[in-house]
Amino acid sequence: MASDPAYAEAVAAHSEFELLSHASVENIKEWSPTVKGATSATLTKTLFVKPKTAKSDPTVFYMIVALETSEFSITAVGQALKLKEARIAAEDAIRSNLGVDKDHVTPFALAKLTDKSTVKVVVDSSLQSLAESTALVFRGLTSDKSVVITRESFQKYLDAVGNEVVPLDFSSLTGSSAASGPKASESKAEAPKKEAPKKAPASAAIAETAAKEATIGIDAKKEDDFSTWYQQVVVRSEMLDYYDISGCYILRPWAYKIWKEIQGWFGTRIEDLGVEDCYFPMFVSKRSLEREKDHIEGFAPEVAWVTKAGDSELEEHIAVRPTSETVMYPYYGKWIRSHRDLPLRLNQWNNVVRWEFKYPQPFLRTREFLWQEGHTVFATKEEAAKEVLEILDLYCRVYEELLAVPMVKGTKSEKEKFAGGLYTTTVEGFIPTTGRGIQGATSHCLGQNFAKMFDIHVLNEKQEKQYVWQNSWGLTTRTIGVMVMVHGDDKGLVLPPRVASIQVVVVPVGITAKATAEERASIENKAEEIAKTLSQAGIRVKSDTRDNVTPGFKFNHWELRGVPIRLEVGPKDLKANSVRSVLRYNGAASSLPLDGLAGAIKGLLEEIQENMFQKANAVRQSRTVRLESWNGFVKTLNAKNLVLVPWCEAVDCEDAVKERSAKETLEELKESQDARAPSMGAKSLCIPHEQPQENPLVPGTTKCFQCGKDAKSYTLFGRSY
Repeated sequence: MASDPAYAEAVAAHSEFELLSHASVENIKEWSPTVKGATSATLTKTLFVKPKTAKSDPTVFYMIVALETSEFSITAVGQALKLKEARIAAEDAIRSNLGVDKDHVTPFALAKLTDKSTVKVVVDSSLQSLAESTALVFRGLTSDKSVVITRESFQKYLDAVGNEVVPLDFSSLTGSSAASGPKASESKAEAPKKEAPKKAPASAAIAETAAKEATIGIDAKKEDDFSTWYQQVVVRSEMLDYYDISGCYILRPWAYKIWKEIQGWFGTRIEDLGVEDCYFPMFVSKRSLEREKDHIEGFAPEVAWVTKAGDSELEEHIAVRPTSETVMYPYYGKWIRSHRDLPLRLNQWNNVVRWEFKYPQPFLRTREFLWQEGHTVFATKEEAAKEVLEILDLYCRVYEELLAVPMVKGTKSEKEKFAGGLYTTTVEGFIPTTGRGIQGATSHCLGQNFAKMFDIHVLNEKQEKQYVWQNSWGLTTRTIGVMVMVHGDDKGLVLPPRVASIQVVVVPVGITAKATAEERASIENKAEEIAKTLSQAGIRVKSDTRDNVTPGFKFNHWELRGVPIRLEVGPKDLKANSVRSVLRYNGAASSLPLDGLAGAIKGLLEEIQENMFQKANAVRQSRTVRLESWNGFVKTLNAKNLVLVPWCEAVDCEDAVKERSAKETLEELKESQDARAPSMGAKSLCIPHEQPQENPLVPGTTKCFQCGKDAKSYTLFGRSY
């Protein structure tokens, strides 16, 4: 392909990228091994597909962008997208639409495409779920150059060029649809040879079982390919499904039940504190949103706007709430007149929209998410400060007591605090597989800033005007993603009993082809009886008596979904008046007598809950390293640890930490400075409320680990989500 300067300029106008020079290659099969020898970046593949359309309909092509390692067929992709007879586009169609030949198909050809409606981009969700700093390499502008770009910059490029982007879970394209048609890595001339037809299964039930057993389970390993593993777990366990709007997801019952357990637990406890539930509209006027300058600047890039109603342009644009301070506080100003109206403590369970342009990640970074947001008003700073910590403690307990995930309670730095607030407290988690911290929930003291902006004041006993003190606090469905990342394993979910939709599954076993109908019925009836007994004792239980799948399939099915305890009942168990129990979190098996079974199961569930927390807590503690100086800081980060260090708490020092750690990381990895640097840097996670008691900080003596000025606290630093 000839070099096209205008083409390169068009790409550069939308995104930061680098050109990788390598030996000249003329076809895609030569490209892959050549580029692998020239870079450590993750290889991709891009295909240009044409579905069959009616002559009267405009032709829409589909550009498929996937990881090189993704296995799928064009037929399966077409079926998933409901396209008719999808196939690789002809050479002339590729040239006329993209201006390149079939061996140089690349997403960057879209930069010069004038009619964006003619090409839709289908992006593999395995690629989308990679860390934003991941370097990707695409077929490039000439035969001897390829494009290297971070996943984050690639997303910005797609957003900028304006073609419709369709996310698709290629890993789910299994079964007969994925097995038919040419593979994505094969050309028409190299179609796979037809295999001899296999002998048909003995029955429809066995055929169904074989098909299911071929696709159930997790292919990716948690330690080897964490992002793919996570995506497979949340989809294949039926926690969520992808929606046709990027960054929005369908929460399926298996996940929503967990959210309901959190709602019930937390809601009861804030009601005990005197907080009342309410609901405010999801729309906020532009003038209201812009009244608080610092606040709106913190959310401005993420605000979604409604600009039209039908075909009519709205006179004033309306924002979809990213949070509700500016929705609620004008009415607080109307309702509050006297100190007798205080405290006012309201909470709402709702959804919010934050239109992030980073790659979405299920539960962790989504454009719409569920949460609760509390907004409270007090007469004094002391009352507000007391509630901030009460709520923070409840958030910590949600994670530790319900989700078995350890947290660090602390205060955010000035740089990381809530925009427009006085100070922010937080609970911070840790994902051992990636070595990154993750913010769990926040409780903010807003001070009097919003009160002054919205004129929320009271008259005290002396009839003097006094501005109120306010708090806001929120917990989101991110909780579910954190739980999955911490506890899940290569078999799938591992659910803590207190939030599991099903705590125990009872599976009949030992039913062979020789078993009589009476023997089969006896075992299945016993399974149902056991389930009924446990249910009456308040245990969430299911009896799996399906007769069209094998016990092995059932074991895998419920292990993937993370059910804490499996009980197996068979002929030998009936004779011994017992059941065999298998624990999901550690695989331990034992025999339990049927007499007193409900009490034994309750005890096991509590033991599992506690042991899961202790295991996660031990890992977190072992991966939190205390240092007194910069020496070893980057090396410790690169070993996937969090670092506790003495710090001066200055904003410019935190900026320096991030820049310095990113630069040294790239030097250690022998990589050049590029767009990856910011995400490789460390940031302050929180200033822990529990400061070290052994060799504590000495004011005026202990120095900041980075700049050498007087340290104010020991602060937890790390890379984060």
